[in-house]
Amino acid sequence: MAAAAPAAAAASSEAPAASATAEPEAGDEDSRDVRVLQSLRGKICEAKNLLPYLGPHKMRDCFCTINLDQEEVYRTQVVEKSLSPFFSEEFYFEIPRTFQYLSFYVYDKNVLQRDLRIGKVAIKKEDLCHHSGKETWFSLQPVDSNSEVQGKVHLELKLNELITENGTVCQQLVVHIKACHGLPLINGQSCDPYATVSLVGPSRNDQKKTKVKKKTSNPQFNEIFYFEVTRSSSYTRKSQFQVEEEDIEKLEIRIDLWNNGNLVQDVFLGEIKVPVNVLRTDSSHQAWYLLQPRDNGNKSSKTDDLGSLRLNICYTEDYVLPSEYYGPLKTLLLKSPDVQPISASAAYILSEICRDKNDAVLPVVRLLLHHDKLVPFATAVAELDLKDTQDANTIFRGNSLATRCLDEMMKIVGGHYLKVTLKPILDEICDSSKSCEIDPIKLKEGDNVENNKENLRYYVDKLFSTIVKSSMSCPTVMCDIFYSLRQMATQRFPNDPHVQYSAVSSFVFLRFFAVAVVSPHTFHLRPHHPDAQTIRTLTLISKTIQTLGSWGSLSKSKSSFKETFMCEFFKMFQEEGYIMAVKKLNVYICYVGSEMYKRAQGRTRIGKKNFKKRWFCLTSRELTYHKQPGKDAIYTIPVKNILAVEKLEESSFNKKNMFQVIHTEKPLYVQANNCVEANEWIDVLCRVSRCNQNRLSFYHPSVYLNGNWLCCQETGENTLGCKPCTAGVPADIQIDIDEDRETERIYSLFTLSLLKLQKMEEACGTIAVYQGPQKEPDDYSNFVIEDSVTTFKTIQQIKSIIEKLDEPHEKYRKKRSSSAKYGSKENPIVGKAS
Repeated sequence: MAAAAPAAAAASSEAPAASATAEPEAGDEDSRDVRVLQSLRGKICEAKNLLPYLGPHKMRDCFCTINLDQEEVYRTQVVEKSLSPFFSEEFYFEIPRTFQYLSFYVYDKNVLQRDLRIGKVAIKKEDLCHHSGKETWFSLQPVDSNSEVQGKVHLELKLNELITENGTVCQQLVVHIKACHGLPLINGQSCDPYATVSLVGPSRNDQKKTKVKKKTSNPQFNEIFYFEVTRSSSYTRKSQFQVEEEDIEKLEIRIDLWNNGNLVQDVFLGEIKVPVNVLRTDSSHQAWYLLQPRDNGNKSSKTDDLGSLRLNICYTEDYVLPSEYYGPLKTLLLKSPDVQPISASAAYILSEICRDKNDAVLPVVRLLLHHDKLVPFATAVAELDLKDTQDANTIFRGNSLATRCLDEMMKIVGGHYLKVTLKPILDEICDSSKSCEIDPIKLKEGDNVENNKENLRYYVDKLFSTIVKSSMSCPTVMCDIFYSLRQMATQRFPNDPHVQYSAVSSFVFLRFFAVAVVSPHTFHLRPHHPDAQTIRTLTLISKTIQTLGSWGSLSKSKSSFKETFMCEFFKMFQEEGYIMAVKKLNVYICYVGSEMYKRAQGRTRIGKKNFKKRWFCLTSRELTYHKQPGKDAIYTIPVKNILAVEKLEESSFNKKNMFQVIHTEKPLYVQANNCVEANEWIDVLCRVSRCNQNRLSFYHPSVYLNGNWLCCQETGENTLGCKPCTAGVPADIQIDIDEDRETERIYSLFTLSLLKLQKMEEACGTIAVYQGPQKEPDDYSNFVIEDSVTTFKTIQQIKSIIEKLDEPHEKYRKKRSSSAKYGSKENPIVGKAS
């Protein structure tokens, strides 16, 4: 599917202790406990040589959709005025149901009428594996309404003997059409289906019809129809209910499904054809059949002239076993951050042997994130990346394992951050019709370039100002990784004062905010793709924001624009204030920090020195305060000791905007500079401590002074709170990670890459034995092997674990193939097509 919506912070739960339960036997798994999960990932790249309009205006406004059978699940943006539209849109989503075909439709956008379907690429589910992970050009096929079918029909046939009034004997065919399942939506709504049931032969075509079922994709017909089968003169009583072969071969039952169009033409939904000779050996036949397209003999002779579509498709189907089977593999993977060197860890080895690193990155990141292991792993692989970086200005600009891990992490945990930072401004831009085009060649008639420049600058300034003030909303796992990157970059390039900023900007501006601005639909910041003018505006804003992030952090403070008009526009932002704002964000985003007032511990209620200004700093591990930024901490509260974070009543100290951090020692009382800052600190502290044990359910909204609580007048300092805790986890920051599913995906990747794993194992052996000088590049030169002995040991562990996991998987596959009877609802018969 679509893809699951990104959330905003990591669900950092403690890694579970090793289970003491004995590992289950290979045959113990119950098929009911095995989950079959499907997903689709890939990219709609581009189309070419589309059929032009007849007439002077040959160009088309094109978009592309992804359909499961006939259900649309994804739509690209519209590319205007092109016969070779470049889409370049990546997609990822879970597939929640069974399907027959994965189809890609290319449309021509029509404002006044229905969008025109130019052509389609339809791939059978069983053929998807042949195209996995490869970019392929597919020829567009014509779209014929008679071939657009999906669903299945449940049918029962019986053969009875009848004696007619004149004493002759004939056979009666009983057709019971029971139900249909999974019929398509028509114009986005459930259809009004009915069925025609025909007995077809060389000289007959008897047709009957069911009632229309309203607004349903799963109609229950439960209707019975009777057809007489005429007997030949050679019939004798001896043959009884056996039907003569020469008659049977010429008859078939045809069932056509239709959508009742009322005032418009009925729409064909599919058909099945069942030869009556299925009753040759049995007087009754009952089965589910897949609906098939109808060949109307109207195939286009210009199939090759419709154009072609370039796609990258990766379909996966995982059989997720019960949790206990994954213990050893999960344990090995979760040890990855602690392995020295990191290149000898199971997670790193997986990325080395996968054909596409992206296949490995998503499940590894999600699994490590779920167990709070991602920060040390990402830090270790980034350190390895830095060893190969020679120029500080290109730091983290490549497509390495480190950058891919961080990109995926930001997509998973950064959703809420993007929402609170960008969405209000993106909504304003998308809902406005202001023109921001500043390219003289693309200006429309009547456009004023100076007005457009002002519009664009207004949006850039507003967005930039929001971004550079957003560090308080940044998820703590992102803060922790950015802090590590900054420290490592400074150590790698000690003589470059700018590298501490560019290491963070590479991700914050270039890979996070700039990408979300230009593609808000992908990050769930807008419900639909913006129109062409808005996309152009967002592209110009994204370019400027991206360059501002680089310009404020690199030692070469020059814009990277190739276009003259963008260079001219960017001169408006070449001021010291923008540079300082970027640098401040790059520092503050490495941790949550701000200057506030805290109440001195053990003081009386009155006193000038009772409240002191301090610099507060929060990481995922601890809350500290300092006399000044950069100075040693005066006081530290481990995050794991935080029991609650709540507002403090103004009457407690006659001060506004106060909150309290309740922990295992005396509560810490803090006064923020304003109400917004107070709420932000409460939110971020709740977020980082949400998984703590022993969190309080009740608290005191005021303070304990002079022997009693001011809120409830209770005298005991340890008395249970008088008010329920209200500050919970901020909305939209929880993420749902299915660790068994991610581990199963990793198992599947190891299984698919066993040959390459074997080569890596052989390379380790060769390196360990060979002691001579460095050879020319060979078979194993593409592997990163820093420590051949440790890497070899890890590979041995991987192979042993995979081998043990193969047994229950094979057992389940055999059980599944034997249990799904051909003709059942789960394994319907592919009906005979005409």
